[in-house]
Amino acid sequence: MGHATVSAGVIEAIIQGNHRDPFSVLGPHQHGEGVIIRAFIPNTAEARLAIPDQPLRVMSKYHPRGFYEIKLESVPERYQFDVTYLQGNEGRLEDAYRFPPMMTNYDDYLMGQGTHMRIYDKLGAHIVEIDGVKGVVFAVWAPNAMRVSVVGDFNYWDGTRNPMRFRHDSGVWELFIPGLDEGLVYKYEMRVNGLEMPVLKTDPVGFFSELRPNTASIVWDIDKYQWGDEAWVAEGREKANAYDAPIAVYEVHLGSWRKKNGWEWYTYTDLANELVPYVKEMGYTHIELLPITEHPYDGSWGYQVTGFFAPTSRFGTPDEFMGFVDACHQAGIGVILDWVPGHFPKDQHGLAVFDGTHLYEHADPRKGYHPDWGTLIFNYGRHEVRQFLISNALFWIDKYHIDGLRVDAVASMLYLDFSREDGQWLPNRYGGRENLEAIEFLKEFNTKVIESFPGVVTIAEESTAYPKVSHPVAEGGLGFHYKWNMGWMNDTLRYMENDPVYRAYHHGSLTFSMMYAFSEKFMLPFSHDEVVHLKRSMLDKMPGDMWQKFANARLLYGYQYGHPGKKFLFMGAEIGQWQEWSEDRELDWFLLEAEPKHKQLQAWIKALNQFYVGQRALYGQDYSWDGYNWLEFRDARRSTLAFMRMASWQGEGAEDGAKDGPNYDPNEVILVAYNFTPIVREGYRLGVPQAGRYVELLNSDADEFGGSGVVNEGEFESEGTPWHDQEQSILITLPPLSVIFLKRVVDSASEDNANVEDDNDVDKNKAGSKKKRKQKDKSE
Repeated sequence: MGHATVSAGVIEAIIQGNHRDPFSVLGPHQHGEGVIIRAFIPNTAEARLAIPDQPLRVMSKYHPRGFYEIKLESVPERYQFDVTYLQGNEGRLEDAYRFPPMMTNYDDYLMGQGTHMRIYDKLGAHIVEIDGVKGVVFAVWAPNAMRVSVVGDFNYWDGTRNPMRFRHDSGVWELFIPGLDEGLVYKYEMRVNGLEMPVLKTDPVGFFSELRPNTASIVWDIDKYQWGDEAWVAEGREKANAYDAPIAVYEVHLGSWRKKNGWEWYTYTDLANELVPYVKEMGYTHIELLPITEHPYDGSWGYQVTGFFAPTSRFGTPDEFMGFVDACHQAGIGVILDWVPGHFPKDQHGLAVFDGTHLYEHADPRKGYHPDWGTLIFNYGRHEVRQFLISNALFWIDKYHIDGLRVDAVASMLYLDFSREDGQWLPNRYGGRENLEAIEFLKEFNTKVIESFPGVVTIAEESTAYPKVSHPVAEGGLGFHYKWNMGWMNDTLRYMENDPVYRAYHHGSLTFSMMYAFSEKFMLPFSHDEVVHLKRSMLDKMPGDMWQKFANARLLYGYQYGHPGKKFLFMGAEIGQWQEWSEDRELDWFLLEAEPKHKQLQAWIKALNQFYVGQRALYGQDYSWDGYNWLEFRDARRSTLAFMRMASWQGEGAEDGAKDGPNYDPNEVILVAYNFTPIVREGYRLGVPQAGRYVELLNSDADEFGGSGVVNEGEFESEGTPWHDQEQSILITLPPLSVIFLKRVVDSASEDNANVEDDNDVDKNKAGSKKKRKQKDKSE
């Protein structure tokens, strides 16, 4: 038989899975004037070379574990290995090492520069066909690994069978394995410096994963779904996400919104069939999902991600998640994902110490370890890491048609000393506390999203006073479209938790937000974070007896919807959950049947959403004083507030109106008045911007919403009594713990006045109110 054409040491390295460059040994190679084909096929007694239309040729075996060679005059166009296994059965195999590289030199260049914004087209596992042979090409970035192999059931999880080709210019390992298809379970086995045993890693760019506690990736074709949301992506998304659009977001944790039989998760398909119609019926414009990227621990709510490119398998397949997003879009609902680029967990199968080095994270725990969450922090100074994260953001928009990304924990990214004591953090190169690399990453991320997908929005969960978070990068900002107004949220909840008798002493908590309301493009959040960790549910935060708790809750949401900024509410608040939220159980839907006030609160949220979407004054000028004017902010003693919301001129006459009169449309003015005490305020004088007749359009104290029925009926003729810095005013009644919305009656038969009821039994020249006298003062 003679000797092999490679040394015994090379053969042993291949057999043991220690050879860093298997393509230099295996497959076809020039040898003298001919070629030689080498193969490592474990667990075989014999191997033969099968060339179409030629007799089988026996290959020489140079190692009992299955190292073979055969010499030929030239490389055949096609060949396979015809093998006899040790058990006696036979099979025919393609040679994975005869196929050329899948990545190009240009890919290497871009990845090496950190400017490949679609790494998901190259990395991960992709089903392809090469020279008529179907299979899967795998690619993973692991520049410091000694050897990387693809392992799975198909090769008995044996890392010696399918070692990968290393591309020096990019640090990427790749391999095309013929005969594999969708549904295959796999991982990457790596030999790394300092460890005798290899480690197993989930694919960082894997598109699907096993259900926890299993952690392997699954090959999946994410391009086969047939979308039906072309109109939404072309036009609907940009309109729905605009600064002058109504945005009312329903935040959802998919695993606990509802459960089958009280314990089983709804699938993405179930949620498309039930959650989407519910959100549509309730009048919300968007759904925001707590992270649906793959994560190992349910209790993390998805915020400790191990599969950044994989929708969690808890609720179904990638195609089924696409179906959910598609259903949202066809119903006219935008989809926002919670995105977590700030940190990742230390789980062994994930990104931590990925190739035996601190590849994705900082090596120094003073920069790379998050003390609050026990997680690792991305190294934003490494351009390949920024490339990974930005590509991931674009991936969800590109492949899953996501309309917005809410970036989690931005404050923890911006500051090196976030949640750290002295000595636990390292200053930046100028000696400051700002994380300069993270700041540049956020700017680049926002810039790439805007450039690649106009109309998609990014939202910052940022709790500090860092300037210009939602200002364009070109103007020195971070480039986000919207920022959560955490100051407003905290001040408002702190105020509402006071017993009404003490609210007069905290009036500034309500008015202070207008000192900075237009410094950013704000979204007003009451999120999941406010109803966990002993903070109590939204309803249970409210003071007073049962009636007052519900009245305060209606008042709170009415204040949110009147205040400038986009609206955001976590699931369960709309039905008046008493329990804090838990990911282990579904919302307490039984409350809707157990007590009418819960269904009435739900009706109030629905009415608020529908009213908000239907009144341009409440959203058309959210980010300018042109859309807001105080009427009453000094009345701390009686704990009342009043203001105007205005819409800018649009359509015919807009230019003249802006030049010769007010810069807002006088037919699109909403007056909002609040009473934060349980005392009915009769004869409340409210300044109005124009002479005319005014009508109450929405009242949180109405019977249908569980209120005491103190409503203002009919129309109110303005008087020439100056009030609230206005030349005209009206007299109304402020119900207890309530908000009312009023509007001037437009005399023409316009659409603006279509919902105003003309009651001929009411004296149009007098202010009238309907009151249940026994409930006049709810403090009794």
